[in-house]
Order: sequence, then C-alpha cells, then structure tokens
Amino acid sequence: MAVQFLVSPLLCSPTTFSSKFPPLQRPQSNIIAVLKKNVVYSTSQQIMNPVLEPVVIRRSANYQPNYWDYDSLMSLTSDYKADIYREKAEQLKEKVRELINDSVGSVRSLDLVDAIQRLGLKHYYNEEIKNALDHHAFIEQDQWFKDDLYTTSLRFRLLRLHGYDVAQDVFDKFKDENGSLKMYLTEDVKGLLSMYEASYLGLEGEDFMDEVKAFTTKHLKELKENINPTLAMKVSHSLELPLHWRTSRLESRWYIDTYEHEDNMVQVLLDLAKLDYNIVQATHQSEVRRLTRWWKDLGLYEMDFFRDRILEHYFWSLGMVPEEQFGRFRVGLAQVTTLITVIDDIYDVYGSLDELVLFTAAVERWEVSAMEQLPHYMKVCYMALLNTNNEMGYEILKEQGYDITPNQRKVWVDLCKAYFLEAKWFYEGYTPTLEEYLDNAVMSIAAPLMLENCYFLTTEKITKEALDCIESMPSLIYNSAMLLRLADDLGTSSDEIARGDVPKSIQCYMHEAGVSEEVSREHVKYLINETWKKMNKARTGQYPFFEPFISAAPNLGRQAQCMYQFGDGHGIPDQETKDRLNSLLVEPIPLKKD
Repeated sequence: MAVQFLVSPLLCSPTTFSSKFPPLQRPQSNIIAVLKKNVVYSTSQQIMNPVLEPVVIRRSANYQPNYWDYDSLMSLTSDYKADIYREKAEQLKEKVRELINDSVGSVRSLDLVDAIQRLGLKHYYNEEIKNALDHHAFIEQDQWFKDDLYTTSLRFRLLRLHGYDVAQDVFDKFKDENGSLKMYLTEDVKGLLSMYEASYLGLEGEDFMDEVKAFTTKHLKELKENINPTLAMKVSHSLELPLHWRTSRLESRWYIDTYEHEDNMVQVLLDLAKLDYNIVQATHQSEVRRLTRWWKDLGLYEMDFFRDRILEHYFWSLGMVPEEQFGRFRVGLAQVTTLITVIDDIYDVYGSLDELVLFTAAVERWEVSAMEQLPHYMKVCYMALLNTNNEMGYEILKEQGYDITPNQRKVWVDLCKAYFLEAKWFYEGYTPTLEEYLDNAVMSIAAPLMLENCYFLTTEKITKEALDCIESMPSLIYNSAMLLRLADDLGTSSDEIARGDVPKSIQCYMHEAGVSEEVSREHVKYLINETWKKMNKARTGQYPFFEPFISAAPNLGRQAQCMYQFGDGHGIPDQETKDRLNSLLVEPIPLKKD
C-alpha cells in the first residue's frame, strides 16, 4: 500500500456563501432620524437659540475591567534574553538534530518526531522531520500489518498531519469479521489513546474514522484499572480536548512537565525544550511591552463601553503564529484585533442603529472627512482605525512597493456590513435561520480580516494573486472562520443573550428546529467536528501563499477552542485565561543549575 503526497489543484475558488447585507445610504443632511426606543431629546438652555440635542440611552454590557496592570506589562523582562542562553540552546539543537538523523527508518523516529512537535520545537527541524517521515510514508504494506495499535495510529496521525495521503484502511487489521473494532484493543490503553488522537485527522466521508473516534472515546472514559500515572494524565488531558485541536505554545508548556515523566524521555530534548521556551518567552515579553505602549498612547482604554483586553488580544496572535521570528505579525495583529473588539462592541451594544448607519458609511468612504457627522466617541474610534491601518499600509508600501490600502478598506467594509446586519436583526427582533446566520457570521467573526492581515504581516512578497485568493474565501479561510464562530457561540452565547444581544447559532437552531438548548449545543459541537474534517482537507491544498499563513488558518480555530473552552475566556477573562497567560508570558520554566 503506497502512501503518497496529497496534491490538490489550486484551492482559491470561493467557498459558497451568501452575503445578505442591506444597502447603506449615506445621510443626506445633518438631521438624523433616531429610533424612539433608545433616544430622548433635551432642550438647550440658551434662550436666544434653542437647540434640540439627541441624548442616546445606551445599553451596557457591564464588561469586567482589564485585569492586567499596564505598568507591569511594560516592565516585563527576563534573564533569558542574554546571549549565553541562546548559545547553549544552539548546542542542544545540534545534539537533537543528530538524534533525529540517527533514528531515521526506525519506529523510534516516530516517537522522536511526535515529542519534538509537542514540545514546540518542530520549526527548528522541518527538513529532518520530512526526511524521517518520507521513510515511513513509503514502507511496504506488510509493515503496516506488523505494527501494533500504538505505532500504526502514531504513524497515521503524523503522516496526515504533514500532508501525506494515507488511507484509513491501515486500521483494517484491527476489525473483526463484522467490520467492528476488536474488543481486545481496549486492553491497550497507550494504543487506544494513540488511535483516539489519530481519529481527529479524519476527512469527510471517512465513516470508519468516526467509528474509531466513538469507540476510543467511550472506552477511554470507562477506564477503571490502575494505569501509569503519566499515561492517566495524558488520557484525561486528551479527552478534555484532543491534541489536534490544541494551540501549540500552550500545549508545549503542558507537555514539558508531562514529558519529564515519560518512560522514553530524552534528556537533551527536554533540556532544549525548557531553555527554548524561556528564550522565546523573553521575546514575547518584549512584544507585549511594545503593544502595551501603543495601546496607552492610543488612549482608547480611557473609554469604558468596550472590552479592554490588550493581553488577551496578543494571546490570539500568539496562538496563530507562535514562532519567535514573527513578532511583527503578533504585535500588528493584536492591534488589529483590539480595534475589531472596540468596533464589535459599538455595533453589538453601545451604538444606536442610526449611529451605526453613519459609521458603516464612513468606513465605506475610508477617509478622514467621512467622520464629520459621527458622534465624538465614534470619531475617536474611526481615527484610531484609519491611523492604525494606514501605518501598516505605509510600512508595507515602503518595504515591498505594494499598496494594500484597497484591500484593507474592503475587508473592514465587509466586516462592518456584517456587524450592521446583525444589529439590524436585533432592532427588528428578527431570529435568522441557522444557515442565514452562519452565512453572515463567517464574516462578522472577523476571521477573514484577521487572516488577510496575517498575510500582510508575514509574507516577504505580497502578490495580487494571493490577495485575490484570500478574498475569495477559499475553504482554508472559510472553515477557519466557521471554527472560530462556532466555538465563540458555544462559549459566549448565554452571556450575550442575557444582556440582549442578537441570537447566536445555538438560539437560531433552537428557534428553527424547535429543540432544547442542550440539543442545540450538541448540534453545534457536531458542526465543529464536521468543520475540522473539512479543515483537515483544506490545509493540504495548493495555494499561492505559504507558511506561516497556511498553518495560521487552522491555528485560529485552535485558539478559538482554547479561548472559549471554559466559557467566554476573552470577554470574561476567568482564572483559566489568567493562569494560561501567566504561564505563557510571565513565568519562565525553572531550570536546574549546571
């Protein structure tokens, strides 16, 4: 059974979805018809020239204040920025490289590749990993049938993860005469866990992979016998969220502690993982300092109607592209997502419908003079939007000679129109169908905007072909947006509905299908599973752009499931989010002294 590289045609045809945006008319005069439900009028006390001034009665989401102290963020520092640590890390990297090369062709190489990836070191060894997996991709069919459950599952998962076309029938030897998985497999906990993780690399139409997922999940949950404590911890961790759905940097921090207790632990690899984690953390701290200074200088944090979440915004970009050399991307995208949150909260809660008409029209014009009729708070936000985007556009024009301004304008207009449609639904008391909601939500979740900016900030050569492909919403981007939207809805919809927001996917399906919230939530979880199958296929396609953009798309879905795993970890930063950010950005891993 030959295993081949998966080669697909260029996947830049647009994903089918409809945009049901209402036409927006610019106001023809300074007299704005304001809805009676949220406006009263007060009369000026100037007798000679009485003026009617609208006073908008605004909703409040009662967002929690920012948890992080700005001065503390701007003073983050680490001993590991010293050159002596980088020199030590380079020595360890070479030793690990020798280990990989020496293991090529053996089953042990699979364990080594898996550990390197989980410890966050993959980007140092892309060539060596490819060489090791090439040997496993073209092994004889007999070898697949000789391997045990653990090895077969691990090889399958790693090959699919790296874009090799390996069929699900490598698991046929574990079926009984009726086509069901053999029950003796439940006695092999290590193999069962490996098979469970492999099942999340399934594709659409692979019904057997769904059976594998159900079988392994059921029996891992029912484990009663005493097993190795480290293995038991890994089982619990994976059942909470599978490895394929986890963000790499956070998973690395967890696995460093776990790997230390593995039976096959390699000390030099563990030493490198710890040291590298602390070195890269020092770089991330410098980025947080720059981002916080920008936020303070911008001054928007003095307003109180939106979620002030500067470190959480950095968390999003860190989850998408964690590699050390892409600091420009992380800072730039955190700035963009901060503005996304501000504008989202204007449309969702704070702005009146008439103000939103004005703001959307101003974004369509994309010029300073367009803000003349905006209320003061919108003028401030609008100028912040233009200035931040113009600064990015200027830097890219200066470096690459490419003007991204039309692309910036278009993607922000698309986002604001999607926001406006949801606001219109709210004011009309309209509950859309699930399909209608999701057609708009893949844009209103802002993933297309985030990913287009990811391309701006990571590529060395911007091309029109790549930008046209991104804006056509190919499956890679569409499914990233869908994962973000559905995970967000699972984590936030209850709180948002309680404060009077537009219905989310859960409420839309409840209304449309006449089912309970519990049933609707299960349906959304099913949609997440199905979307991941599509993403697994999409990320192996051929595109006119390269890494890290291609990985950033599924990573955005992973970061969404991380952020909303225990509720609204973005809007209501709970202890889990605080602990995660502390481990990622504040607390280094203790190292043994030489």
